[in-house]
Amino acid sequence: MQKKIENIKCHGCYYFYVTYKPSRPYGCRAYGFISKKLPSKLVFETSGINCAYKRANNIV
Repeated sequence: MQKKIENIKCHGCYYFYVTYKPSRPYGCRAYGFISKKLPSKLVFETSGINCAYKRANNIV
């Protein structure tokens, strides 16, 4: 039985950032990597669990 991914969007997360590299434009400070895909999708593909570090970015 496959696990279902929650629709976790990295945009708006405290740990999410955009890099200057066109080949790997997205990064996650919590997990410490940059990738071509959104970090939440990559975490689910590699580990089978949803992102555990999702934290709202409280910018007013």
